[in-house]
Amino acid sequence: MALIRVLFIAFVVLTVVYVSLSFYSRARRRDKLEAEWDEGGIATPRDTFVQDGLRAYDGSLRRKLILGVYIVPMVLVGLIIYLVNFA
Repeated sequence: MALIRVLFIAFVVLTVVYVSLSFYSRARRRDKLEAEWDEGGIATPRDTFVQDGLRAYDGSLRRKLILGVYIVPMVLVGLIIYLVNFA
């Protein structure tokens, strides 16, 4: 029962970290797209350019790598539990 409680708390904490990291990464990408548009040479309107860039970001590898926030700690905890109990 204690393991379930710890895993639940870890899941909640990792969810907060994931959401924060996701918002931060998306905001950074938006800033970079806006700066790129401000440099000039782009014929599309600013809002359209930024929205298209964010849509491309949503399908990018970087966006998927943020899911490692869940995977890496859970795998490490599982590995530690296995090694302590069975190795």
